[in-house]
Amino acid sequence: MTGLGAILLAGGRGTRLGGAVKPLLDVGGATLLTTAVAAARDASADPITVVAPVLDPDLAVEWVREDPPYGGPAAATAAALESWPVASEPEWTLLLACDLPEARAAVRRLVHDLPLLPADTDGLCLGDPASRPQWLTGAYRTAVLRNAASTLPDHGTGASMRALLADLAITVVAAPAPLTRDVDTWEDLEQARTRAAHEESP
Repeated sequence: MTGLGAILLAGGRGTRLGGAVKPLLDVGGATLLTTAVAAARDASADPITVVAPVLDPDLAVEWVREDPPYGGPAAATAAALESWPVASEPEWTLLLACDLPEARAAVRRLVHDLPLLPADTDGLCLGDPASRPQWLTGAYRTAVLRNAASTLPDHGTGASMRALLADLAITVVAAPAPLTRDVDTWEDLEQARTRAAHEESP
């Protein structure tokens, strides 16, 4: 087992956005989904699996869906892992939510720190400014992650990421606030667009 694969979670309900399809929101001239896929490609991830209905048929990714839909991020992770053949699974799995405007910078940070992990560590994730682990901005040993997912009842439906990852030895890496700042509300979206416009201005 070598390399890095990516599981991108894009199948939420967008409740705090009135049901909007959050991964298709545009920030800085690209959808959040496209940015997440680009981040995985920058890291040479293969395969790249998006857990969601097919939101953009032009993207060269694999699409899977948890059953039943909207089972939560743990169920989505389990569904993606079940779609990967064990014999050819990558050593590491990038786990990334598709609501991060700075996904490419976040993944660069993960990839930079991954070789520094001790051999007995199961993965790492970024921490927000309050030191809270952001489980959906992380990279984990695929075999360990698959084993953890297999222990969840009902293929993880309704389970939290904390339940999925509770028994794993995970390093939390302090990261600048923008790398973990996601889009959950319309206010978040406007702030992200303002930051992107500022970065693009001369």
